[in-house]
Amino acid sequence: MSGFDNFNTDFYQSSYSVDDQNQQAGYDYTNTQDPYKQPYGQYDYSQQVSYGAPGMVPQQPYTGQIFQPTPTFTPSPTQSMYSSSFDDEPPLLEELGINFDHIWQKTLTVLHPMKAADGSIMNETDLAGPMVFCLAFGATLLLTGKIQFGYVYGISAIGCLGMYCLLNLMSMTGVSFGCVASVLGYCLLPMILLASFGVLFSLQGMMGIVITAAIIGWCSLSASKIFISALAMDGQQLLVAYPCGLLYGVFALISVF
Repeated sequence: MSGFDNFNTDFYQSSYSVDDQNQQAGYDYTNTQDPYKQPYGQYDYSQQVSYGAPGMVPQQPYTGQIFQPTPTFTPSPTQSMYSSSFDDEPPLLEELGINFDHIWQKTLTVLHPMKAADGSIMNETDLAGPMVFCLAFGATLLLTGKIQFGYVYGISAIGCLGMYCLLNLMSMTGVSFGCVASVLGYCLLPMILLASFGVLFSLQGMMGIVITAAIIGWCSLSASKIFISALAMDGQQLLVAYPCGLLYGVFALISVF
């Protein structure tokens, strides 16, 4: 055993001793504070040093509160989330171009052929009234056993196209296709009366011929009056009434036969 002790003390001999640990200068950490051992809430964040690439601008520390982000935009109490409210919007019928006052005025103008037409109203593209009158004309023919809806709409389209070309050649200002269709559709109203007479009695006699001729003249006079008023075609009413009479004569033939 004494030999083993001698071997243990003689093996790897060095001049290091335990007393030298307190004499090592520059390696004593007892006087410095470990920033990571500070209690919670006492860590000084202002001493942090940001490490980044050279030339980059250091970011500013966050000064807000957790779970309470700083608002970037604060709307005023009078400012609404929408640019306009529903109260400021126009009515749906006005957006669709349906004006019952103008429809009533156009209907009265057709029913009263001698009444002066308002050119500003008649120049509007209003197809609500003409569609109703065409549907009413076809429904009245249906009461007499005539299913002629296809003929009514087909002849209306061809007649509107022909009058559109003719009026653009005769007038200086020109006219739109919608305006022509609107006027011809409104002037179809007397033809509904003729179809209603056909429900009550036959129109193939002498009295039927007289009523049919009067209705055709009524429709042609109303349509030509509106056209010359809207297009400023003074002195050309007879020239416009002739093609209108031919168009409404076809509708009269559908009603009679």
